[in-house]
Amino acid sequence: MSQSAQPATRPANGGQDLSRRFAGLLVLCGLPLLLLVAGVAWSTYGRAELTAQAREHVVEHLLLFVGVVATFVILALLVWRQFVAPAVTLARSVAEAGQGGTTVLPDVPAPWLGLRRQLELSIAEQQAKIHQLRAMIDGIPLRTVYVDPDLIYRDANREFLEFVGKPREGVIGHSVAEILGPKVVEQYQILGERVRRGETMRWEGWIPFVTRGQRYLQVSLMPYVAVGDTRVGYLTFTRDLTELKLGEQELARNMEALARSESMNKAVVISALDAIIVADENWKVVEFNPAAEALFGYSRAEALGSYSFDLVVPDSMRALHIETMERYKAKSDVGSLARRFETISKRRDGSTFPVEYSVNTVRTGDHRLFMAHVRDLTEAKRMEAEAQASRERLHQVEKLSAMGSLLAGVAHELNNPLAIVIAQSSLLVEKATAEDVKRRGERIHAAAERCGRIVKSFLAMARQKPPQREPVAIGEVVTAALEMVNYGVRSSGIEVETAVEPGLPVITGDRDLLTQVIANLLINAQQALMDRPSPRRVTIGARRDGDAIAIRVTDNGPGIPDEIMRRVFEPYFTTKPAGVGTGIGLSICRNVVEAHGGSVSLSNRPEGGAQFDIRLPVAIGEERATPVPAAAKAMGGLAVLIVDDEADVARSLAEIVEGLGHHATTMERPADALESIGRDRIDIVFADLRMPGLDGVDFRDRIHLRDPELARRTIIVTGDTVAGPDRLARAEGAEVVVLEKPFTFDDVRTVLAQVMAGAVPTRH
Repeated sequence: MSQSAQPATRPANGGQDLSRRFAGLLVLCGLPLLLLVAGVAWSTYGRAELTAQAREHVVEHLLLFVGVVATFVILALLVWRQFVAPAVTLARSVAEAGQGGTTVLPDVPAPWLGLRRQLELSIAEQQAKIHQLRAMIDGIPLRTVYVDPDLIYRDANREFLEFVGKPREGVIGHSVAEILGPKVVEQYQILGERVRRGETMRWEGWIPFVTRGQRYLQVSLMPYVAVGDTRVGYLTFTRDLTELKLGEQELARNMEALARSESMNKAVVISALDAIIVADENWKVVEFNPAAEALFGYSRAEALGSYSFDLVVPDSMRALHIETMERYKAKSDVGSLARRFETISKRRDGSTFPVEYSVNTVRTGDHRLFMAHVRDLTEAKRMEAEAQASRERLHQVEKLSAMGSLLAGVAHELNNPLAIVIAQSSLLVEKATAEDVKRRGERIHAAAERCGRIVKSFLAMARQKPPQREPVAIGEVVTAALEMVNYGVRSSGIEVETAVEPGLPVITGDRDLLTQVIANLLINAQQALMDRPSPRRVTIGARRDGDAIAIRVTDNGPGIPDEIMRRVFEPYFTTKPAGVGTGIGLSICRNVVEAHGGSVSLSNRPEGGAQFDIRLPVAIGEERATPVPAAAKAMGGLAVLIVDDEADVARSLAEIVEGLGHHATTMERPADALESIGRDRIDIVFADLRMPGLDGVDFRDRIHLRDPELARRTIIVTGDTVAGPDRLARAEGAEVVVLEKPFTFDDVRTVLAQVMAGAVPTRH
């Protein structure tokens, strides 16, 4: 350590010590002389009697005494000036130079010049050594300090000063606790006892500092006794390994993270749903995950080292694929190029299938790897095809819905004139006096009723309502279906034979839905026979078969191939050209029959043609289907109010009512009708559903507020059986009684009788 550490344990000024020594020497030399003079003076003047001679020489004696003292003082001053003062001055200068002061010694007398030059040389040499030692200490890449036994800093190198961020004067003379904090003091105290016994102690670990936080240090403590001191201090050498330790920890974390990443990447590759193939720059496989094994049929051991295009590329595409891969490799030389494309791949067994490739370049040092993620598109393509088919089917459904709406609208528009025709023909038959007029009226009435039944069948098909459960006679269902398709079948030159066993028990079901089933089967038979030569024949029969009704529809057409027969009941499956069929008819048939607890099957007849067999369970009790009985004529003389904005329909209904023996009043405006209800006697009210201002339901609701009993006897007349039921369901009070257009004489008679008897029919 430098000499700056020594002043605390050595005299601060050697010149002062020399001065004190010289003063002591003068005292020692001058004291005997003073005693001698004092003795002589006493022996001469101390007696009581002084001789005259003595008194005469007293002055000479005083002068002699003064001269002796003066001589001694002069001699002392000469010695001080020539010998002692230069020595003191040189001693002081040397001491200052030892403390780092000036190196220029003061002027001294000639006898001292040689010593002065030697001292100057010695001081210069000593200071050079001190500077060299300081430079060496400051240049040590360790934090080096000297701490005295009281843990006060006495010296510190530049490394330590830079660490604490303080100048030398801010450290020297300050305690360890002030500079570095209590934790460092604890370490000194822990190791201090052994250091004071002469041991060199070493310690390594994390320690917190007041200003620098946690640091990882490697510390060596050596015992040191300063010059002029007897207690043991500490030479401390500290190597700061914080960055190295943090780097090691970061490296360890990175290694751990890398290991985890490698494990995770390996797990991802192994567990990936997509096939992953990694190839080197020569397109040889270096990784082949389990998904690739399952997709292509090769084991990993078989794939490794093989050319990737030998494993997965169809032979017909090999040359093109290799050329494409080489172009990709050339482009990836200038960067990491990702590419995604769809193509055809092959399995080990040679089968091909659609795939999607996602190829990326992975760089590892100077090498490149090409990683391909392969996804099997077989299912995606199938689903895409199904989605396209679904969109086409939805388009067909929308067209069917539009056609159904159009059909319902046309049928509804036909209901009003048909209602007039049927009503007038009924009246003509009732009132005709001539037999030929009556026969013509009956033919008109029959034709009009047929038209009405056809219109009602169409409306029933277009009506959106939940399936009904009521007793149904299969003979009536067959008849209604034949009426629906009669024109198309007859115009196509097709003979229809029916063989419905009489007296069949009823079934429980929805008459309209079952009619659609039979009509669909007849239409399919008609289309199958279109290109067949005559005779073209369709047979429909129904018979009792145990606890079921067996219905069979056959034709003499070409039949159905076995591969198609397995799919004919699938939704939207059709072999008909676009615009002819939608593929939903037979699917609907099967759903309707199964919803009724029955079954439907298809087979080919031995003699040729297709055969559909339907089985429907008989209703409990085997009830017989009977038409709605024409109730006995209602009591005559009822006051009937008819409200309809179409005068001809109202007048025709009024004539039927009057023909039944009642009194009828017609009105076109619901507001006028409401006024008459409060004023006149009214037993029955007929109101059209669709009227301007108040519709039939609103009109009935107004009646309900005044007279709930009359509202129960209010009959809604409508030909709108598509949207009408929803509107009727929102009526107030009891269930609405409905008379559907076109209506017949018997329909009006029946609804009047049932309303007056308290029954509530839902449709006529």
